[in-house]
Amino acid sequence: MSPAAPEKLLEVNGLRTYFHIKPQRLRDPVAILKAVDDVSFDVFHGEVVGIVGESGCGKSTLARTVLRLQEKSGGSVLYRGRDIFSFGRQELAGMRRHMQMIFQDPFSSLNPRRTARSIVAQPLRIHGVGSGREIARRVEELMAEVGLGPQHMGRYPHQFSGGQRQRLGIARALAVNPEFVVCDEAVSALDVSIQAQILNLLLDLRKRHRLTYVFIAHDLSVVQFISTRILVMYLGRIVESADKSSLSANRLHPYTQALFAAYPSPDPDRRAGRERVVMGDVPSPIHPPAGCHFHPRCPFAFDRCRVEYPALREVAPGHTVACHLYDRVSAPADPEPGVGVSGPSTARGKRV
Repeated sequence: MSPAAPEKLLEVNGLRTYFHIKPQRLRDPVAILKAVDDVSFDVFHGEVVGIVGESGCGKSTLARTVLRLQEKSGGSVLYRGRDIFSFGRQELAGMRRHMQMIFQDPFSSLNPRRTARSIVAQPLRIHGVGSGREIARRVEELMAEVGLGPQHMGRYPHQFSGGQRQRLGIARALAVNPEFVVCDEAVSALDVSIQAQILNLLLDLRKRHRLTYVFIAHDLSVVQFISTRILVMYLGRIVESADKSSLSANRLHPYTQALFAAYPSPDPDRRAGRERVVMGDVPSPIHPPAGCHFHPRCPFAFDRCRVEYPALREVAPGHTVACHLYDRVSAPADPEPGVGVSGPSTARGKRV
């Protein structure tokens, strides 16, 4: 008997989030910043989908749009088959119980005038979950679950350390028993030792409560540690997607290769090769380059890359990439591998 197919929890189709930038002069046209541009992916129940990319590539905007904390410009976000952008106020409030977020800054995301007890209890009161005694009992359970004791109940956010504030944010996110949690750079502001504690806590809570995570970070080691599947974003678009073992063994897109090449190895005995980080900065999302957005920095770019954006295509089971180097219909001659970035082994993308 074949195992049951995993349940699809979230389906994002062609999602776009644009911002209109007011011109400095009256006669100038309004500029459009394309923070998220035609992004599609699925999230299945119980998995951890990691999203990685350079700062400014649209990861946080994507997270906020998926939870409808930011209005979309196009596309759809389906949660259990229903478009959350079609929900009215009452339906949206009910959806919030199932979808929560752990914010990047554990200090600014907490109300400085509320105690820890009040912060964790607030979601329960808003959604009318339990009586006064039941809420107090639930708050004690949540605080203990994230490693905070009764002595922390009456403290204010400024009286906690960074790691304790993040634990408090996690307790607040879990208060209404969600099944889907977005972690937006949840450990980036913490020391390395504290990061390990929070990551282990998140994994433990995932098993205990059968949670599904979308985990956003720019630290490759953190994303590889916690994720089951990884999406690589560049300038508002997904350029590669695969499970973490496949991505670690076979990175296809030149941008993904550059990210891993630039990341320092923790092995002191590993000999440093002739590694060179891809030069240049991320282009402006207001005026992105024509064709493939990565072509100005890509060592393998050819004429087609400069005029046509590559479609995201599957080159191996579960492994997709948006790059003309893997176009089986038309591809250039085998590119000359750049220093520190391993190029595809064949012109037609047979290295999969």
